[in-house]
Amino acid sequence: MSDVHVSRRARLRERCAAHGSGAASAVLVTRPANIRYLTGGAPPPAALLLTPDGRDTLLGPPLATRAETAPGSWGNVSSDGPLHNCPLPPGEDDPALTATGLAVAAGADSLALEEHHLTIARYRALAAAAPGLRLTGLGCAVEQQRLVKDEEEISALRTAAEMTDQALGELLESILVGRTERHLALELERRLIDHGADGPAFPTSVGTGGNAGISGHQPTDLRVEEGDFLSVCLGARYRGYRCQIGRTFVIGTAPADWQIDLYDLVFAAQRAGREALAPGAAYHEVDRAARQPLDAAGYGVALAARMGHGVGLEIGEDPQLTPAAMGKLDACVPVTVEPGVHLPGRGGVRIDDTLVVRPQADGGPELLTITTKELLAL
Repeated sequence: MSDVHVSRRARLRERCAAHGSGAASAVLVTRPANIRYLTGGAPPPAALLLTPDGRDTLLGPPLATRAETAPGSWGNVSSDGPLHNCPLPPGEDDPALTATGLAVAAGADSLALEEHHLTIARYRALAAAAPGLRLTGLGCAVEQQRLVKDEEEISALRTAAEMTDQALGELLESILVGRTERHLALELERRLIDHGADGPAFPTSVGTGGNAGISGHQPTDLRVEEGDFLSVCLGARYRGYRCQIGRTFVIGTAPADWQIDLYDLVFAAQRAGREALAPGAAYHEVDRAARQPLDAAGYGVALAARMGHGVGLEIGEDPQLTPAAMGKLDACVPVTVEPGVHLPGRGGVRIDDTLVVRPQADGGPELLTITTKELLAL
């Protein structure tokens, strides 16, 4: 994908120029996900510098230490001809400082930074390293560029979703009663690896009994018992791209009436959110579509702050599907729809899917996570 990365960096330059950066402005990218998007990959610490002379430089660990980093962490940057791969000099442990010096040497009069990623101490260090260089804000320019995915990125997400569905499907075929939340979470993550994932997309959440349905619940030693709800939320990471799926089941016996009613309500909310996904739909409209059935049933106060979010090189990236979110969806933007209700002391229901926004002419939103949403008794 080296040509793709060259094109992405060129678009970033054009975006910066359109927003008032001068011809002698350099750009410094330090967020790991943004570096991976623009270069193909780099182990931390790393920094990407785009200079006025058209030179793109990736600064990272010395060559002697790169073999110690995670396999594939440097992606295919070595095959990207226009990208100069520069190890840090001996004794230097902050690539951003080295990049600042290179920007001055390249004739830059200003340097656009990802201020939202820098600590105050690091910002001051950069300013002290090149007092004649004017530091400006890059804002979230790279994150905005990452919103719409190309088909190569969507293909990676699709593969991650397939691995996730396979891991979850295998778990559902095993005996669950008596096992702990922690044990089930570890087994799910092992199964993700077995199916070819680079690792979990985020810490796997498993909740049973009174813990079921809690968003982001960290697994405990609570054991699964018959009659309980069991909620799981997991995702695979593949080539850097991450998906998310959440499902809720009943253990051992036919579900009770209150469990069926609650599940049907959350399912209706999730379906409404999925059906609202379309190019041009406002972020807050999708949130409202999923939130309204739950709010009308009296659960509004306890609902999560958002009904979904973007996925890609990170979980929880933009767009944010919240009541106050500004902006509209584009085609080829992958998002989650993930309503849930938790009843303290009783448990609850979560149903999460990863989808890609598509126009109705192309069949509407593409569902990537296809594990059944039927309320199963396991």
